[in-house]
Amino acid sequence: VLENQDLQDSIKPQKVEFHSLNFNTTLHWQPGWAREARDALYFVQYKVYGQSTWQNKEECWGISSHVCDLTHETSDIQEPYYSRVRAALAGVYSSWSLSCRFTPWRETVIGPPMITVAPSNKSITVKLQAPRSPYRRKRGSTIPMTNYYDLLYQVFIINNLLDEQHRVLVYEGKEKVIEIQDLRPGVSYCIVAKMYMPMLDHSSAYSSRQCTVL
Repeated sequence: VLENQDLQDSIKPQKVEFHSLNFNTTLHWQPGWAREARDALYFVQYKVYGQSTWQNKEECWGISSHVCDLTHETSDIQEPYYSRVRAALAGVYSSWSLSCRFTPWRETVIGPPMITVAPSNKSITVKLQAPRSPYRRKRGSTIPMTNYYDLLYQVFIINNLLDEQHRVLVYEGKEKVIEIQDLRPGVSYCIVAKMYMPMLDHSSAYSSRQCTVL
């Protein structure tokens, strides 16, 4: 019995955490500390905070992976959720490892916008597209993150002649197409953008750079 107890403890999953980007939500964990633990299989359950019964996540029942997609199960984004994982090896089951409480609306990370740039003589037109959630409208298109939060675009310009690290904020607002004017012909400029959420004072990461020469 003692050996079984040791095995139970040594294969118990560690660090059970939700990771979420634009409401694409996965549960991650690390295997137990025993060397054999890498051969363990894992079983995932989830529930809304306050519910008494746990639900099995069928696609993550007896898996060897250390990640489980719970995007669909956490689609009520204002609700707080819990998840838990147990491991099994050689007929022995570990106890459950519990995640922290996770509320998608509060804790998902908002990604950067997509940008495209079109240069003209002395200006650059920037088109901005908010990141999209995995959730779909009735017609099938995915719902942009701007539907869930009051988000602003922040657009920065980098004048490569001056300093490649120096970003100047040239626009903040909700317009999806903006024009940056009074630029110098023949100069290389790069544009980056991010999403900003005033209410929670959160910013996304920067978008990838789009560079152009006028």
